[in-house]
Amino acid sequence: MGPVPLDDLDEQIVAHLIRDARASYAEIGTGVGLSAPAVKRRVDRLRGTGVIKGFTARIDPHALGWTTEALVEVYCEPRTTPAALLKCLERHPEVVRAETVTGKADAVVRLLAADVRHLETVLERIRLESVVRETHSTVVLSRLLERPGNG
Repeated sequence: MGPVPLDDLDEQIVAHLIRDARASYAEIGTGVGLSAPAVKRRVDRLRGTGVIKGFTARIDPHALGWTTEALVEVYCEPRTTPAALLKCLERHPEVVRAETVTGKADAVVRLLAADVRHLETVLERIRLESVVRETHSTVVLSRLLERPGNG
């Protein structure tokens, strides 16, 4: 299935939902110039076409005290698809970012944990996943640079 064409109102509604997925249809409608029922119809259509996959809460790991960070190279069993790896990694809330990569590793994962013991527990859980063959971890000591909007 190719991209779903959005008109200007759809794009505005999606932008509102990205900023605040808990906004009411009335609040969104005020922002885009539609009634609440019209916004609901559009959101239902956007969900039906797969533009909106769902709604979720974004948690700040640092607010939970998860300040120990690691970059983990993940090596998968042969013929593991990115979708299968994603499904596996989504089960671990400490995984805050994951990308497939070129080179020997199949993916690089960024983990946040409360401390080294928590990190070790998470790594053990990930290694128990059927698609994971091995991991190589590097603990982050300090972040030198992080550009806003790139992460």
